[in-house]
Amino acid sequence: MRRSVRTLGITILLATAVIFFLSPELLRFVQGHLADQLYFFSVAGPFLAHVKLALFAALYLIMPWFMTVLWRAVGKPFGVEGKQLFSFILFTCLLFYAGTLFCYFITLPLGIKFLLGFGSVDLQPVISVGRFVNFTTLFILAFGVIFELPVFMVFMAKVGVLSRKFYERNRRYSLLVIAIIAALLTPTPDVVNMLLMGGPLYLLYEAGIIILRVMRIK
Repeated sequence: MRRSVRTLGITILLATAVIFFLSPELLRFVQGHLADQLYFFSVAGPFLAHVKLALFAALYLIMPWFMTVLWRAVGKPFGVEGKQLFSFILFTCLLFYAGTLFCYFITLPLGIKFLLGFGSVDLQPVISVGRFVNFTTLFILAFGVIFELPVFMVFMAKVGVLSRKFYERNRRYSLLVIAIIAALLTPTPDVVNMLLMGGPLYLLYEAGIIILRVMRIK
């Protein structure tokens, strides 16, 4: 486990260094939903923004490896091995990438359009490149993480920590927890961004219950 974590950390650093040289193209791609120009207000601002973007891209690309290390560590004490372990790794990765794509193509454009809609003739946006990179990368990663909810629900039920009846019985409390998570993970505290994250998260919660019913896990 220690060797895997050490190797993973070194790989992230090397991948970040390599992708850094491609970060200008990545920035143009991420900036696709923003019609305005980006600015910087410190000497190191553009450099740090490109480093953050390169780190995000490195984490994004090696996510399957990260999930493999994570599930091996989490599943081994509970006897989750072989095909079951492969299934958890596969669906976790698929849901992560589905969440990030959903965010980039649907949620992120709506969120940016809503937030910039408060501008006017007398109130023009001057957006920092560092703040924009932080906003988009954290938003995308957050959606990738929350889309994995059904997998973790199935895992918790399969190892006997939480039951399907527990999920069904505590729907009202799940709404409260989802609202708190959405408030913490969204880069801005406005209601629209919270709903854009909280709505899909609750649907995923219900999807987890349906999957448990189909699998006949009580």
